[in-house]
Amino acid sequence: MHNIDIDVVEMTMDIMKYVLGRITKTNPELGKPMKEEALRALVGETINEKGIGGEKAFELFRDVLVKATIPIDHPRHLAFVPAAPTRASVLFDLVTAASSIHGAYWMEGAGGIYCENEAMQWLVSLTGLPKGAFGVFTSGGTAANLSAMVTAREYWRKNSPNTNKKGIMITSSGAHSSVKSMAKVIDAEVLLVPTETAMTRSDIETVVQSLSEEQQARLFAVVATGGTTNAGIIDDLAAVASFCESRDLWFHVDAAYGGGALAAPSVRAQFHGIERADSITIDPHKWLFSPYDCGAVIYKKPHLAKEAHAQEGSYLEIFKDEGAAGFNPSDYQIQLTRRVRGLPLWFSLAMHGTAKYEWAVEQGIRLALEAQKMIEATSYLEMVIDVHLSCVLFRRIGWEPEDYKEWTYQNLEKKFALVTPTKFLHRGQMETVARFCFINPDTTHEDIQAILDSMQ
Repeated sequence: MHNIDIDVVEMTMDIMKYVLGRITKTNPELGKPMKEEALRALVGETINEKGIGGEKAFELFRDVLVKATIPIDHPRHLAFVPAAPTRASVLFDLVTAASSIHGAYWMEGAGGIYCENEAMQWLVSLTGLPKGAFGVFTSGGTAANLSAMVTAREYWRKNSPNTNKKGIMITSSGAHSSVKSMAKVIDAEVLLVPTETAMTRSDIETVVQSLSEEQQARLFAVVATGGTTNAGIIDDLAAVASFCESRDLWFHVDAAYGGGALAAPSVRAQFHGIERADSITIDPHKWLFSPYDCGAVIYKKPHLAKEAHAQEGSYLEIFKDEGAAGFNPSDYQIQLTRRVRGLPLWFSLAMHGTAKYEWAVEQGIRLALEAQKMIEATSYLEMVIDVHLSCVLFRRIGWEPEDYKEWTYQNLEKKFALVTPTKFLHRGQMETVARFCFINPDTTHEDIQAILDSMQ
């Protein structure tokens, strides 16, 4: 299987030609999903005893299968939280895979982990956390949030007489779904502060005052959001920090999407208080231009994470070698086996410099503000709330939920754009509205105008 022959060389050249062609396109074909039966009719059987050959397999992917996908870096992909990995990071993702580095232990991955740690140090510096804070790259915000919650729960159990009781954590109804889902994984109860605007200390105190003494004794953490996925809203982080400090609760900030904006001077002050967090989640594969999958969890006191996550086993013992002792990423999050997923970010940062990243993040914010002006100047559109970070929520006057769905369908059917509606609690009512999320600095004024025109 590993023998190099002429067919492998030719296949490699075909793949590299495709890769180079793909990453140089700032406006790739949008593509659209297809039913499984339709794909099977076009592609047929691909896995059999003898194999179909690399040339045929790649041809099927290039000519059929990839066209049934929606590229996250298309300039008119403004749904969900899109992404726009730099060309440098994409190319180095290939290098990362080809290098076959196991990124769990310094013993095996010292050089790669060193690079990851250089990138991590930059991330930590953006947060303003005190000296000694550090973190590790994960598969995404879900794994990062889970790792932080496990650490928080274990710290609480160690320092509380309620060791055998079910912990309770507080977050807002606007928090990311992974926060609520991961609480189930660690068997914790979640109390929701009913707000999709910025969660305040008063909001939290209202919820806590409704609890019995026994329930209050089981509180162990508050999860605030540094840029909600739906609307880009940042909780009152300083006030939440003060509340947590007054009750000795773990303060976690989920900034998976919004954390990239820490690099943008124009909005950095909105994150005041994040430097007091016990842990923070940031996803470089969202707004820091890394390929999937690259999340990060950062701890104020990393040794607490190590106490919660470090694994032991006879086969894991490190052999005696001076170079083998060092930082082991597996000690600080839930995953043991891991690739060095922070390497593409490191290479891109090393190549472009942090000033370029600052510009690119600011560009997403500028695009959102520009879109707001364009919406306010259009008679059949109106803003729902002002822009927060790079999220724009607006409505098409007179439309019902089905109109928004049809608009999304028609734009995707034409392979023109992926823009989807969302639901937002506004003035006491849940409303279906349109939503943009700007990440890609290649998105233009003309792209925005064309999408708005499609709502006429």
